[in-house]
Amino acid sequence: MCGIVGYVGTKVMGNRLIEGLKRLEYRGYDSSGLAVVNKNKLEQIKRVGRVKALEAALSEEFLKAQVGICHTRWATHGAVTEANAHPHTSSDGKFALVHNGVIENYLHIKEFLESKDYQFVSETDSEVIVNLIAYHYAKESEQTDANRFLVSVRKSLLHVEGTFGIAVLSSDHPDELVCARRGSPLIIGVGKNEHLIASDVNALTHCTQNVVYLNDDEIVHLNAEDFSISTIGNVSVDAVIQTVDWDTSDAELGDFEHFMEKEIFEQPTALENGMRGRFSDDGSTAFFGGLNIHPKELSQIDRIIFISCGTAWHACLIAEYLIERFARIPVEVEYASEFRYRNAPLDKNSLVIAISQSGETIDTLSALKEAKRKGYKTLSINNSVGSSIARECDGGIYQHAGPEIGVASTKAFTSQVMLCGMLALYLGRLRNLSYSDGCAIVKAFKSLPKLIHKTLSAKETIQSIAKEYAHYEDCLFLGRQLMFPIALEGALKLKEISYIHAEGYPAAEMKHGPIALISEHCPSVFLTTNGEMFSKSLANIKEIKARKGKVICIASSDCQLPEDAIDALIQVPEAHEIIQPILMSIPVQLLSYYIACERGCDVDKPRNLAKSVTVE
Repeated sequence: MCGIVGYVGTKVMGNRLIEGLKRLEYRGYDSSGLAVVNKNKLEQIKRVGRVKALEAALSEEFLKAQVGICHTRWATHGAVTEANAHPHTSSDGKFALVHNGVIENYLHIKEFLESKDYQFVSETDSEVIVNLIAYHYAKESEQTDANRFLVSVRKSLLHVEGTFGIAVLSSDHPDELVCARRGSPLIIGVGKNEHLIASDVNALTHCTQNVVYLNDDEIVHLNAEDFSISTIGNVSVDAVIQTVDWDTSDAELGDFEHFMEKEIFEQPTALENGMRGRFSDDGSTAFFGGLNIHPKELSQIDRIIFISCGTAWHACLIAEYLIERFARIPVEVEYASEFRYRNAPLDKNSLVIAISQSGETIDTLSALKEAKRKGYKTLSINNSVGSSIARECDGGIYQHAGPEIGVASTKAFTSQVMLCGMLALYLGRLRNLSYSDGCAIVKAFKSLPKLIHKTLSAKETIQSIAKEYAHYEDCLFLGRQLMFPIALEGALKLKEISYIHAEGYPAAEMKHGPIALISEHCPSVFLTTNGEMFSKSLANIKEIKARKGKVICIASSDCQLPEDAIDALIQVPEAHEIIQPILMSIPVQLLSYYIACERGCDVDKPRNLAKSVTVE
């Protein structure tokens, strides 16, 4: 999870590092720290808490250094203390290191180093790496060529098992950085007389739009003028410089109170960007330029397995309904963290699709690699060009949703749902979905931005409901068919940012246990549309009311609901079934957001969570 930023160059690096670190704070905010080389001496400052605490502790003199590394932590090994905060320094004081990942054999390495009189001051697994580098550096002759620093890092990593993104400073080499990755993302920012390294492109775009994505088991040696990439096994790698097309203002808060709020209201634009140029001229189907699988092959697919985690997993559930409904292909949805450890029986006509906003979720990436190892066709839907998952797949669909900073996903989720629906349309038209049905679906998708704007106009109604219900500590979210995944997503959102215990269920399953929770102290959020399930949904609502439960109903505007059946009503526009899950997501997001605000919660940085889960 943790965020890493490094700098080497001819400019004053302080503002560059701190601004980059602020942009990575969504990856973890338990503690932060910064190390620099000044006059051939390592100096560092660490603080528990947010980056602002670190920033307040930094002097102008400290920030004048021209090489440095910094880190914002999401705790894995060791409590939240300054001693466990990064950077970590070696016993001899010559090296400083920041690390994202998990070192699986750190105890074995630590025992070895302790036998060589190396001292440890933290509880972390990361500290073993920096001391291991010091050990190998001390073993290297001073007559070794100018790459002594690089050689020592390389030799150390050959002994490390697990995942890592690291950046290392050396007091003996005050104008250099050495960085490497395995399983944890690292990107080089290429500037004029300066180079940066970061865990996410977002931390680089205030300095440069030119980036290089490191691959697993690659190591980079940087100075102000140049950089070189090789494998940890010492094979030279040609750098491929790419240009990031993000508008830096997309990562700024603007007039909004929170990034989550901003991103909720960005959804009309985000979805419009995601569908732009992806419909046929006759308006009957969708198409995607990066699938890299011939339509004939796709038409022969007889099974699709979606793998994902968290909110993206809920998008996969909606994909299951839509692809089976419109393309008539059997679909399974798997938690990536479980799928990777199963020997699932697939065949040559199976297609594995991974969904991940960041494209770096370690469980999803590992499951994807396992699917590829077994020879299955793979696709991805993700929001990060150049991400590990995007590069690992046979092909994929880029979301074009823009950067999402809030830890609780909003626009990335609805973008994923939309693209899953468009994929269902595309696969359906390759089979037996009619031209007229295809045209109706395309028309529905094109109406989305306008309908979302209309849905967002209910914010004041939703805000007033939130004020009334913010004090409850338990909540149920219920829905049928396509509304069931939205119920799951609603419960997750409320849990993530307000810390209210919430559960999502298929409405018919309420009778099989959850109904025991119904009382005047446990409200229910019921999602319904005016389809074939409406009468059954109404019966479920009455079951709740019969037990003195309060009901907040989120319903399409064509639903006829008796006034005595509900306690609060949020309406969304009537629409085609394929886009209803997207429209119903908007009030779910707003309700969770406003409840969290009423409770005084830190919406963008909820406790114990991080945006990109890069550790298992």
